[in-house]
Amino acid sequence: MLDLLLVGGRFTTLDPARPTASALGVWRGRVVGLDEAVAGLPARRVVDLRGAVVLPGFVDPHVHLAWAGLAADTASVAAEDSVAGVLAAVAAAARQRPVGEWVDVVGYDQRRLGRHVTAADLDTVAAGRRVNLVHDSGHACVVDSGVLAALPADVPHRDGLLVEAGAALVRELRQPYPLAELVAAVERAGRQCLAEGVTAVAEAGIGGGLIRHSPVELAAYQRAQEQGRLPLRVRLMVAGALLRPVAAHGTDDTPRAMDLGLRTGFGGDRLSLGALKVFTDGGMMARTAALTEPYAGSDSAGELYADPDELRSVIVDGHRAGWQLAVHAIGDRAVDVALDAIEAAQTAHPRPRARHRVEHAGLVRPDQLPRFATLGVTPVVQPTFLWSFGDDYAEVMGPERAQWLYRGQSFVDEGVRLVGSSDRPVTVGAPLRAMQFMLDRTSHRGTRIAPAEAVSPATAVHAYTTEAAWSCHWEDELGSLTPGSHADLAVLTADPHVVPPASVGVRATVVAGEVVWGEELF
Repeated sequence: MLDLLLVGGRFTTLDPARPTASALGVWRGRVVGLDEAVAGLPARRVVDLRGAVVLPGFVDPHVHLAWAGLAADTASVAAEDSVAGVLAAVAAAARQRPVGEWVDVVGYDQRRLGRHVTAADLDTVAAGRRVNLVHDSGHACVVDSGVLAALPADVPHRDGLLVEAGAALVRELRQPYPLAELVAAVERAGRQCLAEGVTAVAEAGIGGGLIRHSPVELAAYQRAQEQGRLPLRVRLMVAGALLRPVAAHGTDDTPRAMDLGLRTGFGGDRLSLGALKVFTDGGMMARTAALTEPYAGSDSAGELYADPDELRSVIVDGHRAGWQLAVHAIGDRAVDVALDAIEAAQTAHPRPRARHRVEHAGLVRPDQLPRFATLGVTPVVQPTFLWSFGDDYAEVMGPERAQWLYRGQSFVDEGVRLVGSSDRPVTVGAPLRAMQFMLDRTSHRGTRIAPAEAVSPATAVHAYTTEAAWSCHWEDELGSLTPGSHADLAVLTADPHVVPPASVGVRATVVAGEVVWGEELF
């Protein structure tokens, strides 16, 4: 007997063998059949969807749940457009914390202020607290003089501004966050994902550097699952810094690994280990994305996160140890480093089904495009970066390079799978908003950015369903509505294949056949 039989729906399955259906059966949280395969079967519940549009639940393969959840409950200066306003907001936040405690403030972006806030500025409002003003990019922060004094004397900074490795040292000094606080943050961010039709995500890094919240961070996700507070499916990327030398048997070809040899794929339906996250550069907002030519109007070309040989060593060893790799590379120089290292790994130790990824691929030169195809590397892009920040990015890249930003159709033309993601909370996370940008390439200010990279509605939808699931090794269970897949559904007000995605609303979100957000349709 079926647990649930849905009839009268407009199911877009994304399964080429059966693209549409009007009925779907669910048993033990999975799809067991469509239309005639379930017609006449007894069911504990039969629900008429009355023409509702249903797609597979969206998959977001690059998010930061803990960061997003913490940021949503943290003082913010996002609404301030002057240094004086920022300092007033920091002062108000500081008054809420005891002397000597940390004051975290998010939403900082120097571009709207005309200059960076300095340590001396923060000293005027810190009042004995330790202030950490976190840049929206996640790749930089500004701290007061007290925090600077607690850092190693040789840490480079510019009047209290720390980027990349320096910002990671501030995070290390600030932490750990309590597990209870992290569980609440993960739950909070997960429920926001559900409100946008997202049923599965890849958490883009725990355990080290810029993405670290606690040395026992995985325990927060495990505790959330045990307490029924993990509202969606999660794959955890772990920081490459967690790999350490191990005395494995010589035939195992594992020079470095996590403890017990844990790697991509370990876990269950709700919580599992995903890729190994390796940073090669910074971000465009912080002007630390590594470029082959300087930013327009500047003599800076950004910076690599570490020495290229060191980055290559981590990537090759992670590959040898059996990990899928998720290599953060935004600038075109960083993309070169990532592709070169993956090529070296695959040449020396072939693993054709590894499905290595380049996270962001923010600036990709024409000569780099065929290398993605040749190496079988998947770009995991964030279209809403350009919707939110595209005017600025286009300006600092200049007219020629602006056409290379966060590509779409060029990847498709090369036969490369195009995967969309959000990188929440850096910008808005809604997949439907991202799909709209993929179609029209228009920023929130109305500027068209690299219009030749616009894709079809079908490509945009697949980027957040079938292709996103494939990029996480989830394609047998998520991304399409086929027998055996999880009954994870996005119930929408209209079909984004037919109407502008930004005008489509989410009526309900379903995980394992249960409505977890929105209208109680079932």
